[in-house]
Amino acid sequence: MSRTPLVRTAVVGTGHRARLYTRALAARPGRQVAALCDPSPTRMAFHNRLLAAAGEPAAARWEPEHFADLLVKEDIDEVVVTTVDAEHDRYIVPALEAGCRVVTEKPMTVDAERCARILETVRRTGNSLTVAFNYRFNPVHEKVRALLAEGAIGEVVSVHFEWLLDTRHGADYFRRWHRDRQRSGGLLVHKAGHHFDLVNWWLADTPQDVFGYGRLAFYGRAAGERHGLRREYERAHGAGPAADDPFALDLAADDTLRALYLDAEQDDGYLRDRNVFGDPVTIEDDMAVLVRYTRGATMTYHLTAYSPWEGYRVMFNGSAGRLELEVEESRWQQPTTRLTSRTGALHGDTAAEHAGGARLRLRPLWEPPVDVPLVTAHEAHGGADPRMLDVLFGPVGGGAPAESAGARATATERDGARALAVGLAANRCFETGRPVAVRELIDGVWD
Repeated sequence: MSRTPLVRTAVVGTGHRARLYTRALAARPGRQVAALCDPSPTRMAFHNRLLAAAGEPAAARWEPEHFADLLVKEDIDEVVVTTVDAEHDRYIVPALEAGCRVVTEKPMTVDAERCARILETVRRTGNSLTVAFNYRFNPVHEKVRALLAEGAIGEVVSVHFEWLLDTRHGADYFRRWHRDRQRSGGLLVHKAGHHFDLVNWWLADTPQDVFGYGRLAFYGRAAGERHGLRREYERAHGAGPAADDPFALDLAADDTLRALYLDAEQDDGYLRDRNVFGDPVTIEDDMAVLVRYTRGATMTYHLTAYSPWEGYRVMFNGSAGRLELEVEESRWQQPTTRLTSRTGALHGDTAAEHAGGARLRLRPLWEPPVDVPLVTAHEAHGGADPRMLDVLFGPVGGGAPAESAGARATATERDGARALAVGLAANRCFETGRPVAVRELIDGVWD
């Protein structure tokens, strides 16, 4: 009896988020993490320890400069890209050209030129690229989409969307590489790309015109000094002034952070615990955006990265009523001295401290409001991560994923481009003060 050959996967970029994929692939029959690619041998060794703990063989370790050779010599079928955002195209394009299936973390990339290169490669090769927009797989978000699609509020006319990152999660983007626009595209690309994709998906529509304002109002040296929050240190590790700073991250106190970042500094010099009120910070922390869609609906969106609570509110106004969603991921944060973990409280992996709840309320015209029953979770990004992984790689127990809205939620390169276009257009508005038609930035994905 012949055995089904293993799907040989390369995981490119072996930081914290990549753990999700290394563990997921190790747990699924028919798949093997055959290769790891990263500039840091220390981080790749950490991921090989994850594989060993799962009873899987060690993956071959490769440097980024030899990625093309990796694809051939390791006989790779599938590539998972979890690198710094600005590096995504460096791996997506050659992997597609080599005939691999590619899954990339969001955002697909960080600028229009890289996006055009990726889109052209998909068209030319006909190979598969999936963007891992995990928020689509949250059961709450699926319920919203189902209600809108069945016409619960008639024609959607406008959307009001507010996303709040608290001073633990929001601050973390200003400690690490995300604070550099050249590497992350700013929060409207790296973070809000999730949210723009959700609205595109919810409305089954395409953004057309964008306008926005944004500024660095809370983080960075100038704002920190203005608000009396700045302490004099470059990075928290070994710095006396950081000892009682609630904005400081203690890498040494967390085994995972120590292994992935503090111990890996000797490899690439990357500092994971920089002062959020230091220099340079080239992204915004407060952003307001207005979007018009091709069928006429508008969205007002605001992202705040320094809120006392974490969560989001999104409201849809329609010709037959209104739909309101509010999610409290954390109701408040206490000023924990020397934050010791980025898990959960910072990035949604597990339930945050003081977690709140979710409420979805339908308000039809001429009828009493109705609270819609929800299936909710606070860990794993609202339960989205395991459902996304089942769709991308099959269930842990084998077989095909159960048919559901989640199984139909996979995002393509076109979805990645549409979400990216909103963030890029808003960033241009910050510079010019003028509205931007998204076709001016990225063409070929709007029909």
